[in-house]
Amino acid sequence: MAEPNTRLLPLVADLDEQLETLTRGTVDVVTEEELVRRVKKSIATKSPLTVKVGFDPTAPDIHLGHAVLLRKMRHFQKMGHRVIFLIGDFTGMIGDPTGKSKTRPALTREEILENAETYKRQCFKILDPDATEIRFNSEWLSGLGSEGMVRLMAKYNVARMMERNDFKTRYQEGKSIAIHEFLYPLAQAYDSVALEADVELGGTDQLFNLNVGRDIMPSYGLESQLLLTTPLLEGLDGVEKMSKSLNNYVGVEEDPQNSFGKLMSISDDLMWRYYELCTDISLSGIENMQRLVKDGSLHPKRAKEGLASTIVAEFHGEAAAQQAQHGFKALFENKETPDDIPEKEIPAGDGVWLLARLLNEVGLASSNGEGNRLVRGGGVQLDGEKVAADRRELNCKAGDTMVIKAGKRRFVRVTFV
Repeated sequence: MAEPNTRLLPLVADLDEQLETLTRGTVDVVTEEELVRRVKKSIATKSPLTVKVGFDPTAPDIHLGHAVLLRKMRHFQKMGHRVIFLIGDFTGMIGDPTGKSKTRPALTREEILENAETYKRQCFKILDPDATEIRFNSEWLSGLGSEGMVRLMAKYNVARMMERNDFKTRYQEGKSIAIHEFLYPLAQAYDSVALEADVELGGTDQLFNLNVGRDIMPSYGLESQLLLTTPLLEGLDGVEKMSKSLNNYVGVEEDPQNSFGKLMSISDDLMWRYYELCTDISLSGIENMQRLVKDGSLHPKRAKEGLASTIVAEFHGEAAAQQAQHGFKALFENKETPDDIPEKEIPAGDGVWLLARLLNEVGLASSNGEGNRLVRGGGVQLDGEKVAADRRELNCKAGDTMVIKAGKRRFVRVTFV
């Protein structure tokens, strides 16, 4: 069993401050009246709310889309509440069917534990480690046994389960729905029972699952949990939700220079959504910046630099943010790099590229031999930094982005996939 928290921040006694902070950037609050009542009671009795958020470690990397939910957890921490980061090592072996058009393959126990360790490291870039309780839902779900699982399944019915959009759609289209997929929302709901959660947070796509927990808690003698959902953050393209598979993401552990450049590529309109969901700048402060941009007092590019600097500093520190901003300006402003740079996607492979071959591959050299001559002659730059004449290789990983310059005016923006 995990040890309980040893240091929670003091409860904020101002009701309006709590409500403004806790509901900022949320989509669903179920229900607002209950939230007001529970927060009032929490302040009056000086008893923090227990806030539960579950993460199935199905992939090892956390990006800004995940960070929206983590930031909401931090808001509850700052208000003095007890936040539980729940790792779904048991539910991960079932596989969350949310949004899936077919049964998803279950992960092995080894894959789940390996990803969980990565999650634990990355989440503390946002959460307060001293005020975060990490739990694994195998603690109680593994011990339920066959009898306990049958009793749990008796708490819900098939008609309600088929109200889920993904189940309903798959049934109507004649696609398979495995029986074990029905267990997922029930297992997630039982997590709330085991933790006696006052609040559960999740993305908007999790609303059905969250409501199952709310529905079954009274049958265990518990008051139904409150629900708050956060929006699904649009990726850099401004269309699809942020996803590593779509390569429209910014990872929380990504190179600061890459992160800064990616954030500078978003549209001016999308910038304000990122300001609201990915920073702690006050809503009034954001509105003031919007007014300044609208009346011409603040250039949108400078506002975007502020956004990129704020996000990079949160994950990598102020010094890294300043260096990334300096590198971006040196590359795209002082060097007068054109805006219409051709873009290429190149396989990251084993993580090492010969520079000469890379120049040839992206069209900056007609052959490996010409690529070698360009490097030896000092005519190659990577993200504005001149490449040493004796350098032969470039280390890379999937998701890295850089601008390569060869000669005086030839540029290519390369993304390794």
